[in-house]
Amino acid sequence: MKITILTLFPEMFAPLYGSIIGRAVNAGKLNIEVVNIRDYAENKHAKCDDYPFGGGAGMVMMPQPIGSAIKAVDPEHKARRIYLSPKGATFKQDKAFELLNYEHLVLLCGHYEGIDQRAIDLFIDEEISIGDYVLTGGELPAMVVCDCIARYVDGVISGESLVDESFGENGLEYPQYTRPAVYEGLSVPEVLLSGNHAEIDKWRRSESKKITQKNRPDLLGGKR
Repeated sequence: MKITILTLFPEMFAPLYGSIIGRAVNAGKLNIEVVNIRDYAENKHAKCDDYPFGGGAGMVMMPQPIGSAIKAVDPEHKARRIYLSPKGATFKQDKAFELLNYEHLVLLCGHYEGIDQRAIDLFIDEEISIGDYVLTGGELPAMVVCDCIARYVDGVISGESLVDESFGENGLEYPQYTRPAVYEGLSVPEVLLSGNHAEIDKWRRSESKKITQKNRPDLLGGKR
């Protein structure tokens, strides 16, 4: 899979090239391309924002640099083009699985007061939000979406590590423990030390349900 990120601040994406995602990129299992929108501005000073028509606070990203950048990285519109925006549909696990069906994703990061609506109307397939709050730009949401999707690309993470994750079956993951068996007076649940895998599975399902009921009852059909 190829993920192209369009941004005014490419330096913010250095963390994507570390840890598991970085190893996947180096191994050729994933292609992450970060593109500076300013490189496509057609004015003398590579200006990409201007005052909003009708007045108001802040600046708005201009359509020309965005449109030119998108046409350059996806000239035949074969990619799924996504604008990271607080006005978009909330990003959930199901959406991550859906986006895996595309060979190429283009993630557009807005900034300032947002982008000119014409850039959305002409070049964007959908808008995605990572939650009901507003950030200074779309860079962090783009990283969240990229990281979430990348985990499910073939060969990035072992299949065993993806089993029983939170949200995998509309529930939250059970508690995890490792050595030592006793830490500051707190012991690992005995069932996990028993070697009885049937009982361990039963305990994990029960704990998963308890945690989901407490923290996210909406996932079980209840009210939050």
